[in-house]
Amino acid sequence: MTDSPHAHPPAPARDSASTGAMDQALDWLIVLDSPSEQHTREFHDWLAADPGNAEAFAKAQAIWDGPQVAQAALGLSTAKRKVTRLGRLRPHWKPLATAAVLILGLFSFSNLPMRIQADHLTVVGERQRLQLEDGSKVLLNTNSAFSSTINDQQRIARLYQGEAYFEVAANRSLPLEIDAGPVTASVRDTTFAVRYLDGIAQVRVQRGDVDLRTTHSDARVRLSAGESIRIGPNGFDQPARLDPATDLAWVQGRLVFENCPLSQVLAELRRYYPGWIINTNEQLANVAVTGNYRLDQPLDVVRSLAHVTSARLQEFPALVILN
Repeated sequence: MTDSPHAHPPAPARDSASTGAMDQALDWLIVLDSPSEQHTREFHDWLAADPGNAEAFAKAQAIWDGPQVAQAALGLSTAKRKVTRLGRLRPHWKPLATAAVLILGLFSFSNLPMRIQADHLTVVGERQRLQLEDGSKVLLNTNSAFSSTINDQQRIARLYQGEAYFEVAANRSLPLEIDAGPVTASVRDTTFAVRYLDGIAQVRVQRGDVDLRTTHSDARVRLSAGESIRIGPNGFDQPARLDPATDLAWVQGRLVFENCPLSQVLAELRRYYPGWIINTNEQLANVAVTGNYRLDQPLDVVRSLAHVTSARLQEFPALVILN
């Protein structure tokens, strides 16, 4: 497969609901180093739009201004005396941005209880293949946490975070049950994927049937091959048609987008890039992108997106800015 991105003219700009508040907070920390009057107005509008934005900005600023960032920045600056010109950003931002990125990245994935409970963890950008005791196969996607208990009395697995693709072995006695936040899936001789991020679960069935029940209300749904469903705090959404070429492309090591807003594409890329990807140009948010990319080269994907959208790209250690 070859990478084949295409972009279309932007629709009117809007804020991306999928962009995390912490991502936006770091964005503003950088922009506010030398803001225009328009940037200042937009920043205050952003703060007023959601109480969580102010909280995220205060948290990011506290970490940014803390001694850990200063110490890490000093170490990075000492280690790399020869630096290139950084365009609009001042030279001291390079070590500071890198240090903040590293610390904020650790901060966001420092769930110690989850780490203790999980048998298997993948870091950002990593995939891991597992074989369970009953012969079932599991492919863990990036930044995921997983555990399982399989014996004569039970076949139970739990996805604490992230995404997993299951090829479940046939078993005449006990189904395999997979807990993922708001939903539990019960399966036999089935191939399907489960994604659990930010309190939302998504189940996609490629082969066989999957019986689902919600954790809190015990509502139940059966999905068949070719179906997908989203499960949130309010229970099940309506089942939708599965597009394996797009929805399960990650299993083949690809990321496939068809007329997706750039904001959505960047949100997905952030899951695979061990740093921060920031868009400071709101006009780019709704640019429709079509492309087929390798998921193990997220930086190359960002470079390609910058090219096809005519965006300016600034690269720093663990930090990429589109503007």
